[in-house]
Amino acid sequence: MIHIRVMNQAREVLCEAVHPMEAMVCVDRIWQKGDTVLFLAPIGSHLQIAVDASMLQGEVYLPNGIMHWQVPFGEHRLAYMPGLFDGKRHIITARLLSEQETAVCRDLARNPLDLRGETDFFPHCTANVETRNESVFAARNVIDGLRFNQSHGEWPYESWGIGAREDAWCLLDFGREVVVAQMALTLRADFPHDAYWVSGHVVDSNGDDLAFDLQKTGERQIIDLGGRSVQWLRLERMVKSDDPSAFPSLRTWEVYGYDPQKG
Repeated sequence: MIHIRVMNQAREVLCEAVHPMEAMVCVDRIWQKGDTVLFLAPIGSHLQIAVDASMLQGEVYLPNGIMHWQVPFGEHRLAYMPGLFDGKRHIITARLLSEQETAVCRDLARNPLDLRGETDFFPHCTANVETRNESVFAARNVIDGLRFNQSHGEWPYESWGIGAREDAWCLLDFGREVVVAQMALTLRADFPHDAYWVSGHVVDSNGDDLAFDLQKTGERQIIDLGGRSVQWLRLERMVKSDDPSAFPSLRTWEVYGYDPQKG
């Protein structure tokens, strides 16, 4: 059973919907600070969720069968399409994905619904630094499903910025064991404002450590991961080029693989 419940800051239920496979709710309300959408599903469910008609859908994994999604407000909205959360009517949908759907190879990292801070749904991206703590440079931006990288700052050019830190790392948590074949990094390429990384390492939940090289390009750069089973990946020890700019940044992190079938 899939349950969508829309609540205000006082946890009062504004509207809700329940369905065995695909729940849908229409919210007639101007969003207020603290408004939250609660999704309930069987433990370990994969859901395809849309929280607005103008926002990309996301596939999320709920290890505990619950997902709290708070409507972004204030500075947090700069990382989203202007006007996305305005208006008086919003539609929200949640569909249960089958085991056959999750067993196919796809971008396991992509999650436009990811939020900054702790979450109870996955995939989820965090980092030890985000430039000036601004939402347009937050780690979550690299898995939002967009690859616009010819500028920097507000949507659709949000990215992960490292604030010139040499010890910057970014962690992608899948929330469960998945099989990963390869990953693709798209660097922010607002040259000459931007620098770029010439190399880096990706460490996984098994302790494996893979070094890789990068080029000065705005195209995807593919790194083979060998079909290993992991719960998380972490980019670290990124080495900046000798460009005068102090601003290497990551626009998109894609990871291609699949969920192993049960039994």
